[in-house]
Amino acid sequence: METHPRRRYVILAEGKFGETSSKTAIGVIRYGRDAVVAILDSTKPGRNAGEWLGPAVDIPIVGRLEDALPLRPDSLLIGIAPAGGKLPPAWRATILAAIGAGMDIVNGLHEFVSEDPEFQAAAATHGVQLIDHRKPPERFEVATGRPHPPGKRVILTVGTDCASGKMTVTLELRRAALAAGLDPVFVATGQTGIMIEGWGVAVDRVVSDFVAGTVEWLVTEAETKGDWILVEGQGSIDHPAYSGVTLGLLHGAQPHAMVMVHHPTRELHHGFEAYADRWNAHVKSAKELIPAYETMASLVAPAKVMAIALNTQGMPEGEARRLLAATEAETGLVTDDVVRFGAERVLDALRTGLADLP
Repeated sequence: METHPRRRYVILAEGKFGETSSKTAIGVIRYGRDAVVAILDSTKPGRNAGEWLGPAVDIPIVGRLEDALPLRPDSLLIGIAPAGGKLPPAWRATILAAIGAGMDIVNGLHEFVSEDPEFQAAAATHGVQLIDHRKPPERFEVATGRPHPPGKRVILTVGTDCASGKMTVTLELRRAALAAGLDPVFVATGQTGIMIEGWGVAVDRVVSDFVAGTVEWLVTEAETKGDWILVEGQGSIDHPAYSGVTLGLLHGAQPHAMVMVHHPTRELHHGFEAYADRWNAHVKSAKELIPAYETMASLVAPAKVMAIALNTQGMPEGEARRLLAATEAETGLVTDDVVRFGAERVLDALRTGLADLP
């Protein structure tokens, strides 16, 4: 768990900006507290991040690092989150050039820049920091099943796939809760969330025995800061690669309620696009997975899915609204796209569903 000073970022997203794997870049731009002065992607020079994120965003995309230097960046942020978390070898030269220009390197990949001998030597020469947000804390504690104190409301976002918007939904819920006069705390459980919030743990890097215990500790810390504890979900309970992280989060957080996040146009689990012939590569519907999450939760601490958040990005508004209404009618649960239409209805469903808690 850590905090960080305010930075001026160039985000490295070479060849990937606007794609699913650039969710780190997009999340930091949309919700981060640090300034982003440029995006580095040589396949899109001269364009602007506002093309993907809306007219309120005005960040130039440059093709070369030197084109960003007049904007006075002090840090280079690795802006992708590929399956496996490996650093693309072709990016090494850019990272070394950024170090040579006096920039700190901020990284969320599984491959740590701070343990790379070439980067270490360059950083020592130029007096810059190599920051790896995915490094786990030195804590080796299993969960204890600690009950939540009275007056606390713990919400966990869960999903039908990874990289489908759970962090975004959690942050939009925080925004709505603040506007409603509540006292929310966002619990970052992934590298992008840590970059945005300044504290948290990337739980997918924690030894499996200690995932639930680490999440329990994070929630305990959050309960000292506010009353509405909004825990960022990871993966999905049926994802062939990442279900273990999802289950550790579910049992460690012991949420009072869950919000189901679903990308309705995605047919195959992210990272499994090449395996369409495998039954377990296919994304299930929100309705199919709600009973699975509630059953898994009940093995430790009962919790209900109380609302659904759909990711309708790219759909015409009329089509999106029809799909939201159809999903709500099918499941009986409040359903909305919290990015396009706001998180107020989802928050109201949670407040109503948890009104009787002590």
